[in-house]
This record gives sequence, structure tokens and C-alpha cells, in this order.
Amino acid sequence: MIKKCLFPAAGYGTRFLPATKAMPKEMLPVVNKPLIQYGVEEALDAGLSEISIVTGRGKRALEDHFDISYELENQIKGTDKEKYLVGIRRLLDECSFSYTRQTEMKGLGHAILTGRPLIGDEPFAVVLADDLCVNPEGDGVLTQMVKLYNQFRCSIIAIQEVDPQETNKYGVIAGDMIRDDIFRVTNMVEKPAPEDAPSNLAIIGRYILTPDIFDIIQNTPPGKGGEIQITDALMQQAQNGCVIAYKFKGQRFDCGGAEGYIDATNFCFENYYKTGKAY
Repeated sequence: MIKKCLFPAAGYGTRFLPATKAMPKEMLPVVNKPLIQYGVEEALDAGLSEISIVTGRGKRALEDHFDISYELENQIKGTDKEKYLVGIRRLLDECSFSYTRQTEMKGLGHAILTGRPLIGDEPFAVVLADDLCVNPEGDGVLTQMVKLYNQFRCSIIAIQEVDPQETNKYGVIAGDMIRDDIFRVTNMVEKPAPEDAPSNLAIIGRYILTPDIFDIIQNTPPGKGGEIQITDALMQQAQNGCVIAYKFKGQRFDCGGAEGYIDATNFCFENYYKTGKAY
């Protein structure tokens, strides 16, 4: 069983400046909950209760959020405002949280490698909190992926179709179709120009990785942008074994930018907050 979920959360959030100058992008609220809380809830719903977070300078708010605030709890005890803490109390009761710092920003691959002491030698999920994924009609994206892992027992990446002109924003895969929503990866390129992209199937911020990925990352040289890219490590893993790409059921919002963030806020307000599910 997969029990651990890693949240790389050391990035600067430059696409959302100046809001992220003093506040972690993962703490940006979508209606009344920060982005990272949505991600942790998705992980817990998938059975992943051991939460590991890779932080950096200026990210103490993340640790404070997943902790008890005795003064606040006492202030609102017995009032109708207690209902707003039901969701976070559930996470504190049912999850464990561990943290480590990434002292240099060297890419997503390096951030995942930094989390190795927290993960150990077992399969784990990775969530990028600024990719908010929702599926009101069924299982969350991580739950879907955990079920696939139990079948294939290899690394799995979530993908979606994107505008071919926007492939330079994503890692992009090509693969052999197993069924209409599952591919065995044969090629993977980080942020290719549209004319160089192997497809329009883009990787989004949900992964399940087998523990051998750590040694692969450690031996992966810097790639696009001079950073250690997880796509390069996964391509090596695919060549040596198997990596599955999965077109998930649900909707993904890119909350690292204003347009996706506003869309996510509108969606969550209509589908969760107004119905009382946001608590």
C-alpha cells in the first residue's frame, strides 16, 4: 500500500507576484481554504496519511497551518465559527506531517530528491499543490492513480490534453496506448516547442513514483533551464522498465497563474462552498 505523499513546496511562485513575495503560493486561498489543504485532503481521501512537505525560506506558514492554534481554538470555541475548522481538524487527527528544506531551487527533480529522507524506500505520491484537481462526480485524481498503481506496480503520471501551442509550458509524453486513457510511456520531453512536441499529452502535478526514482534522479544531469528535471529521470525509468501515463477523470486548474486561480475559485465556490462541502 502507498501511504506517503510528498509535496514539493519550496518554489518562489513567481507567476503570482507580488502576492507570493511574502506568502507561500501554496497558502493562496481558493474560497476559504489554502491550495495545499485541498491537496492534502485529496491525498488522505486516497489513503495517503503520511504527508511530507519540502519547504524553503519564508514557508513557515505551511507548518503553522497544519498545527493547532490554541489561541484561535479557544477564541471561537462554542461559536458557529467552529464549523470552519472541521476540515483542518480532520487532517490533523488523521495525518502525520514531516518537513525538510530545499536550500537551493534546482528543479522539481531536485525537490523530490530532497524529500528522500522523509520517504525512504517505498512507493509514494507527489502532489504539486498549485495544480488543483477536482472530480465532483467520483474519485479524486490520486485515488484513481492509487488504484492503477495496485494494478501496474510502476510509476504513474497524470496527463491531460492541452492546446498544441502550449506544449512549451509542460512536460509532454508519447506512448503506446493500453486503453483509451492509459499509455505506456515511450517518450517524454520537458517543455518542448510546439513543432518539437511528441504529442499534446501534458503531464500535470500528480505522480506516483517507485523508490528507485531517487537513484535515477541522483544520476540525472541538469536538463531544460539548467535544472534537474523529473521528466528526464522518468524517461530513464521508462527506458529501463515501465512508466504509465493516465488521462485522469476530473478537472485541473493551474492555480500558479491568475486565470486558472480565478477559475478554480469560481468552481469551488459554486460546487463546494455554497453547498457546505468546503468545510
